[in-house]
Amino acid sequence: MNPRVVEIAGSLIREVALKRRETTIDLGLGEPSLRPNGAHFEHAMRYIAKNGIKYTQNAGDPALREAIAAHYKYPGMHAVHNVCVTTGSQEAMYVTIKTLLDPAKDELLVVEPTFPSYLKMARLEGVLARGVGMSESDDFALDAQRILAAVNERTRAIVICSPNNPTGRVIHRDQAQQLVRGLESRGGDPVWLIHDEIYREQTFDEEAAYFAEYYPYTIVTNSVSKSNALTGLRLGWIIGPDAFVANAIKSHAWLTSCADTFAQQVALHVFMQPGGIHEHRTWYRTQFSGVLEALERSGLRYIKPEGSFYACVRLPDGVKSYDAALQLVQEHDVLAIPGVAFGELFDGWLRLSWVSRLRSVSEGIGRIGRYVTLLRGK
Repeated sequence: MNPRVVEIAGSLIREVALKRRETTIDLGLGEPSLRPNGAHFEHAMRYIAKNGIKYTQNAGDPALREAIAAHYKYPGMHAVHNVCVTTGSQEAMYVTIKTLLDPAKDELLVVEPTFPSYLKMARLEGVLARGVGMSESDDFALDAQRILAAVNERTRAIVICSPNNPTGRVIHRDQAQQLVRGLESRGGDPVWLIHDEIYREQTFDEEAAYFAEYYPYTIVTNSVSKSNALTGLRLGWIIGPDAFVANAIKSHAWLTSCADTFAQQVALHVFMQPGGIHEHRTWYRTQFSGVLEALERSGLRYIKPEGSFYACVRLPDGVKSYDAALQLVQEHDVLAIPGVAFGELFDGWLRLSWVSRLRSVSEGIGRIGRYVTLLRGK
């Protein structure tokens, strides 16, 4: 067997999530609890009834690609040929890494703590990859100078998830501009920024930055999974410069041929509706306010989210997050994800997903608060 595959661990997030019981308060997986808008599926069914469910172009349905490009309007990346439709944002990221980086000479830098798949995808491709950690003393704020200090001669690309999974922090405009200026001043081959915008529609901080608006060496990955409660639809996209996307389409074509035709029609209807990609935004903003109140009542140290639908809480010093997560689900019937799943530097934390009913989320946060109080008393 391929030793790269054998050596890569499975998903710790999924391992812990599987331990939930029927009665468990589930603050685990990052999956919206809202139901999707049925009108999107009705449109797709009408299309299929009329046209069948044939292959689309490898790059995706031109109407969908055009709609995505027109919605985001990134400078120099606002045409149909700047978009490749993928099987979810996970494939979008994999295709980006595979297409952009040469295993013989390039390195991927990943800003941590973050979702573990980026490093694993790179290693699966034989690409050298390492993380650069943000500072816990600053609640893991996305810091341009820390990132720039980690860039070396081999660094060809940097992955930044903003809003961040797990911390909920965003890259602010001043930090994004510092990072861009620092990269531009290096000379030589450009260092690319791969911006995972999967939580873009759950952004609460008006100072959040989007690199593709002012850095031409940016590649964006995203999907309708989080924005429209369509995680199982597996429909995502890449937005990037012409030459990159042309090659990414080749990688995507050999991986999956094309994304699901029905799913593409669902997504097209989302973009056809005014505000369709934002249809759940009000609910998240309301939920966000209630979650902050629950966190304040709990007495826990927490990172105030600036986006996403996560909140992270600190465990007492010396407590391992995996052990704490197991004890919480087994003895307190509440499921949280151990911080170590997002990198060793996050081992003292738990990630809470607050997509369930607010009453349930509040009760789960309260149970964790009481558990941490008991630990401190030992």
